[in-house]
Amino acid sequence: MPVPANFVLRLGSSSLTSVVSRQNRIVSSLIGSNIQKRNFAKASFHINTPDNKITLNFDFTDENYVLVRKILSKYPNNYKKSGIIPLLDLAQRQNGGWLPVVAMDKVADIVEVEPIRVYEVASFYTMFNRTKNGKYFIQLCGTTPCMICGSEEIKKTIENHLDIKSGETSKDGLFTLLEVECLGACANAPMIQLNDDYYECLTPKSIIELLEACKKGVPPPMGKWGSLPMNGQVSCEGPSGKTSLIGNPVFPKIREGGFSGSVDPKTVKDQMAY
Repeated sequence: MPVPANFVLRLGSSSLTSVVSRQNRIVSSLIGSNIQKRNFAKASFHINTPDNKITLNFDFTDENYVLVRKILSKYPNNYKKSGIIPLLDLAQRQNGGWLPVVAMDKVADIVEVEPIRVYEVASFYTMFNRTKNGKYFIQLCGTTPCMICGSEEIKKTIENHLDIKSGETSKDGLFTLLEVECLGACANAPMIQLNDDYYECLTPKSIIELLEACKKGVPPPMGKWGSLPMNGQVSCEGPSGKTSLIGNPVFPKIREGGFSGSVDPKTVKDQMAY
């Protein structure tokens, strides 16, 4: 139904003031409870929990400060903020796989930006977890290639075996399950990302074996190519074995002696051995 052209005029200034006043009262009531406002901006509210309060402390270990300095050395002093992502990753790993608000504040101090600039990054990238996860963070791909290859069955198997749903953590604190979008291993669907590692070509039987191995603290080691197909194959050659690139690939020759002098942009591909 079309909105009348004079709809906004009918609202009137007094009604508009009333609406804005009500919104302000709602925000004020939230701030007055257990929600803290830090560096006010949209979506910049933090909800305190016992293990994630702004009154707690976080600092990098001496060993990690060596890595902090190494990370910052890659950028000019006036572009320290370029190190936000690797510093957040370092903080998350030190803190057991998640980022409390005080860890984000520490990163902001180090790169000399307002905390909201770090919150924006941490809340945008799904690689950062702002709530506590289990020791084994299971990201289950549910996008079309995995779905048609059985990801729903894998999901139900995990949920039944661990007695959790997507977004929940097991009672023993070992596992957190989250269904996510494509993780880029479509050729070996269905698959999961377990912390940093990919486990692929899963079946209900192999996913239970993987979960039980994790319970014992000995997940299967990664394969030759950095991920582990759980059906015995080496990479993603498929059930028929290698059907292409069955010989040794021939790479372009790089000119002997390396590069010297200036490079004409028009011939850059030749210079880069494309």
